[in-house]
Parts: sequence; structure tokens; C-alpha cells
Amino acid sequence: MTDFTLRPLTVPERKYTYTQSSQLQGQTGNIGYLRGDFGSSGDQFYTTWFDTRPQWKSDEFKRDLDDVINALRSEEYGLLQSRSQMVRYGRENKESEMQGAYTTEFGFRADTEKYAFVLRCNPTRGDYNFYCLCYVKEWLDKHIEEANRDIRFIDSHYKELFRIPDGERIIVTDRDGKTESYPCRYIDNYHTEVGRNLFHICEFAERMEQGGCTYAPMEPPLPPMCYSILPSTGEVIQIARWQKGYTATSFNDGNRAENEAIKDKFNEKLGVSKAQEQAMLAGSMIRWDSIAAKPKSYDENGKPIKPKDYER
Repeated sequence: MTDFTLRPLTVPERKYTYTQSSQLQGQTGNIGYLRGDFGSSGDQFYTTWFDTRPQWKSDEFKRDLDDVINALRSEEYGLLQSRSQMVRYGRENKESEMQGAYTTEFGFRADTEKYAFVLRCNPTRGDYNFYCLCYVKEWLDKHIEEANRDIRFIDSHYKELFRIPDGERIIVTDRDGKTESYPCRYIDNYHTEVGRNLFHICEFAERMEQGGCTYAPMEPPLPPMCYSILPSTGEVIQIARWQKGYTATSFNDGNRAENEAIKDKFNEKLGVSKAQEQAMLAGSMIRWDSIAAKPKSYDENGKPIKPKDYER
């Protein structure tokens, strides 16, 4: 029996539960994926395998995949035992909850020595109940780490305009004022996927200028890190994007007002707005996929905006 670990997905890992472009399949070591459902009764088990890189489908990989799936079907885990057991296991692991297209889904990652099995689970009757995307672990982790640098967008004179986290969207406005949004994926420091197309960041900027187009983040992005004030004590804390909780700092004068000034000075140097700061604080304390963790939920002073006051 293959040894493996199982845990809820981190926020950055969730995007890897969907099929990737050919470019990303190669970079992340995506071998293929298993799709399954529990049938009309909810306790049957039907699966279909899809190859993406069959040349990497070694005997060792096949053994690890079989052992992981069989273990997840066992009573010890129950995640893939039935629809009802999938719901039970997901609710017992609240950090696995993620918002799907129309319902709450659950995301988990199982790691063996060489492979990572990334699962997106949807216990809805009449739909496919799980997707298990299979990766070479070292390659997947390398891409996740590098993608944390964010996607750079520059102008045609090579001046950086903004950055967005991997997987977020930009809005392109053409010369007639028509707008369209595109998801963006990190490839490396100089390349990105915009929609279905791969660009060097210089090429993208030049094409936009030639076409009379402008581009901007679809929503204000979360910064990689910021400083904030711990509400219960008034001390200055450091928050890292997607991480739960905070890191204490030594930048505390014991006075809340003075600490606020220190925090604001640091955030100003980082280019972090008050809305971004409040969204980061909410994400670290509540959930990163909550509406409170979106900068658009706050005004320029970091005060919450009533739902009717902002565009959903």
C-alpha cells in the first residue's frame, strides 16, 4: 500500500483542479485526470480516465493512483465512498470548502512520494461527483511557488502597470469602448496566458497599443503581503496572502494611534491601499473566498461598502 498524505487544498492550489492548457500541462507535469460519479443511487462508482501526457504514466504512477483512490473509497476516509460520505468528510474538513459554479464543492490534495493528486469534489446528484487531476509533485509545486510572484502587465515602454495573482482576470477595453474580461495564468516572469493565448508580456503590451486598447485588473487584486492592526490588541501585524492568521511584528509603540501611523507608512511603501489592507485582514481571519476578502467590498478609507453600493 502506497503511503500518502491528505489535506484540504490551499487557495492557490484550487485552480489546478481544472483542466489546464497544453502549456501548463507541460509545466506542471499534468499526467491526466480521473472523472467519476456515484450513479443514481449515490453509492455506485463509475470512472473515466483521460490522458494529457501519457508518456509520464509509469507503472509507479498507476500503482500510486490506484492505492490513493482505493484508500479514499475505504471507510477510513470515505471521501470517495458515496455522495453522502463525501458530504460528511467535506463538512468535517471545513477548510476544504470552495465555491463551485453553482454549489459548495470540496477540494483536497493527496501526495505520494512523487505524485500529487488534486481532487475537486461535487456531491450533487446528476453531475460528475469528482475530478482527480494527477501531477508530478515536484513540477506542480515549482509552478505554484513561482506563480506566487504574480503576473506582470507592462506598457509598450516596458513600464510596469500592475500585477494580478495567477488565475485572476483583466478587463480589456477596445477603441470603441467595448469591454471583455479574460482569465490570466502565470507562465514565467515574461510570459502569461490571456484567455486561450500565450503572450510575452512585451508582445501583449504592443498589441494592445496597436489596437487602441487599454487593460486593467477586473477587480482590485490582493497584494502578496501587507501590514494591519490586530483588532483585539492594537498591535501591528503582518499578513501574507492566502495564509491563515498573521505574523507578529516588533513595530509596536504600545499606542494604537501611533501603531496605525506605522502601519499606514509601511503599506504606503508597498503600494497597498486601505481597501486592500482590510480585505487581507478579513481573508486571514475569516476565509479567503469570502466577500469580505475582496478589496471592492471597501471604500478608499477601508470602510465596508453596503452591498447595494458596489457593483457585483
